[in-house]
Amino acid sequence: MKKITPFHVAVPVYDLQEARTFYREVLGCEEGRSSDAWVDFDLYGHQWVIHLKPRPAAEGLHSNPVDGHDVPVPHYGVVLEWDQWHELEQRVRQRGIRFVIEPYIRFKGLPGEQATMFFLDPSGNALEFKAFQDISQLFAK
Repeated sequence: MKKITPFHVAVPVYDLQEARTFYREVLGCEEGRSSDAWVDFDLYGHQWVIHLKPRPAAEGLHSNPVDGHDVPVPHYGVVLEWDQWHELEQRVRQRGIRFVIEPYIRFKGLPGEQATMFFLDPSGNALEFKAFQDISQLFAK
């Protein structure tokens, strides 16, 4: 499998301090550079940036059906090691964060079998974290 290089994603947040606390304390991200309008984080080796944005008048979460669940669109996330995924699941549960899609094994017994979970950050950004017992199945057909 080829080496995967770090990605950069910038997401909007409505309260910089609330989001900063969530990413640092719940997800365990190390904080990098910051200003009054944005903060860089190391999200499992990737550059994740939160940018302050005014709250829109109307909000809504769109979803598409995947494996019998309504998967939020858009969503962002990281493929973790199996043990990391379980550690994060416990940390999220301990913090009382509500899952959009409870942790479960998707595509069980099929190519691409994976553990997955979805939850929202304080600004409503949908986050998915997944793990594969066999990482070679990441791009399975």
